[in-house]
Amino acid sequence: ADVGRMPADRRFRMGMVRTFQTPRLFANLSVLENLMVSRIHPGESFRRGLLRRGWAGEEASRKERALSILGRLEMEGSKDNLAYDLSGGQIKMLELGKVLMSDSGLVLLDEPIAGINPRRAHFIFENIAGVSGVTFLIVEHRLDIAMQYAGRVYVMDRGRLIAEGDPGAVLEDRDVIESYLG
Repeated sequence: ADVGRMPADRRFRMGMVRTFQTPRLFANLSVLENLMVSRIHPGESFRRGLLRRGWAGEEASRKERALSILGRLEMEGSKDNLAYDLSGGQIKMLELGKVLMSDSGLVLLDEPIAGINPRRAHFIFENIAGVSGVTFLIVEHRLDIAMQYAGRVYVMDRGRLIAEGDPGAVLEDRDVIESYLG
């Protein structure tokens, strides 16, 4: 199946999520609420809404998982802050938290460390590296940081694949050096 032609909600239900270079958050929701809406749920109905026992356990479980992720990302103190009040680095962390909350098997990240300081960039990649059972496909231009965490690298130039393989070997590839360093 051509996943590029599928609606985003169908890809999400198949276990594939993506982020954007410019994060897309629910600006008027809290950090905690942004995480809680990032998880697949059984859906809503009038009847289910009326019967608390039909949704209370799921909501408590979702909140517990979200708080755990906030702890992992060192954002517990920001859980009640509105997303639009966050710094650039915190926004990137929240975006990663949403991905972790989704329980997806394939995650596409578009420049997850763009515009943030190196310490936070390493922290983001350390968190990504600490996730098991998930495949991450990351587009990133800050190679000095990203290459320290990559298992396999693909290098493109003008839409054409010019090298692939082990990070160390790719960095020494003549086509890569010529393309990026002139």
